[in-house]
Amino acid sequence: MIELQNLSKNFVTADGPVDALKHVNLTIRDGDIYGIIGMSGAGKSTLVRCINMLERPTEGSVVWDGKDLGALSEKQIQQVRHQITMIFQSFNLLMQRTCLENIMLPLKLIHMPRAEARKRAMALLETVGLPDKANSYPAQLSGGQQQRIAIARALATDPKVLLCDEATSALDPKTTHAILELIREINQKMGITVIVITHQMSVVQEICNRVAILENGSVVEEGDVSEIFSNPRAEATRALVYPDMAEGMDSFGTAHQQMVRLVFQGAGAATTPLIASMAIECGIAANILAATTRTLGGKVYGNMLLNIPGGPDELATAVKFLKKTPNVTVQVDVEYDAETAEGEEAEPRG
Repeated sequence: MIELQNLSKNFVTADGPVDALKHVNLTIRDGDIYGIIGMSGAGKSTLVRCINMLERPTEGSVVWDGKDLGALSEKQIQQVRHQITMIFQSFNLLMQRTCLENIMLPLKLIHMPRAEARKRAMALLETVGLPDKANSYPAQLSGGQQQRIAIARALATDPKVLLCDEATSALDPKTTHAILELIREINQKMGITVIVITHQMSVVQEICNRVAILENGSVVEEGDVSEIFSNPRAEATRALVYPDMAEGMDSFGTAHQQMVRLVFQGAGAATTPLIASMAIECGIAANILAATTRTLGGKVYGNMLLNIPGGPDELATAVKFLKKTPNVTVQVDVEYDAETAEGEEAEPRG
């Protein structure tokens, strides 16, 4: 288990002091695939570098396996880094060495006999699906293949924790999916705790079980991925989960509008669309301001932002109708008298 306790990191720059992290408290359980997400400048990369002590925190502590890493000597930290390894967006492979030699490098640093190191490196090439690339050089590989070699190198010392700092940001969507599947397989088969640093909510949605949202160096929301996606509370979280929704609200404005956000979590795809059904049955013709939905296996996933015309009565009627649909979460972005919804809960988002 990794515990970040009151973690802060300050830098002094030419423009003055910068508070990169502010009193961060997180618990990452063994076996988690834990996402840390935020926009550029939120403090994500600083946080991950504090976890393995590439950056020493200004305040607070990082506790792993019962040890306060900040209290360890540099030699002891070097040993810890064999157990908490890292992959990067830019792969960081040595171009003048073959793939096999890249994977063997950390084993050389711990003085493993060459024959044993070679055997382990060959096994790791099998693990990442590139057994035929032992004698190839990184420049001969695609970006996805280079990242697979970087993952194999990170696994060489049999680590307990794998840190992924924007590891898929330089890859196309298909390759990103393949790398994430590999990371998930490593987590499941090897029991390695994975910490994913990213600005892409799609990455978190695909493989993480828990997530923390960073904004300006502080954690603004944290919890199970399913809960965060279905009920984002912080504005920073909503901007990440519903980027199209934010654009829709900016485009149409919010004055005197009754906004309702729908989150589809596997709702059944009906012959008659939900919004059309509401217009027919309730006489409420909602305006769709923005939508990102997809149908997979007859189920609908994604989200939609609606403007409900009329006043509080029409809003209450719409909320009641929409809530009858299984696997659809209804979130209201204006204040209204929830009692008029006849007992239906609709949390004002104001």
